[in-house]
Amino acid sequence: MSGTQLTVTLSGGGTGDARAVVRALQGTFGAPDELPADENATVHTATFGDAEAGRAGRAGESSERLSAPVTVTVQGTPEAVRRASDTLTGAFTARDDGVASGDQEQERQLLLVP
Repeated sequence: MSGTQLTVTLSGGGTGDARAVVRALQGTFGAPDELPADENATVHTATFGDAEAGRAGRAGESSERLSAPVTVTVQGTPEAVRRASDTLTGAFTARDDGVASGDQEQERQLLLVP
């Protein structure tokens, strides 16, 4: 994983919920590689290739609501993970389910609820 990449894995809810979460991160990280699209998938992923791209964007603002709880795992540099967590907790009602740190990257899991 490059120093500026953020990977987001989403489970629970539907494709619309996954898209809402990814769109909430766009103000902070810019556009992802692609938006979740497979209506039959139970797990969705999105990768933000340049975690600095949206730095000046409006973080933590989302007019979208979730239809069901969504478990989100964000993985990347500690700074990218912190910014993603801050953005998501500002945009949705969230519970922090923990963090795991490696040598140069970190992983955090959040539960977002409607």
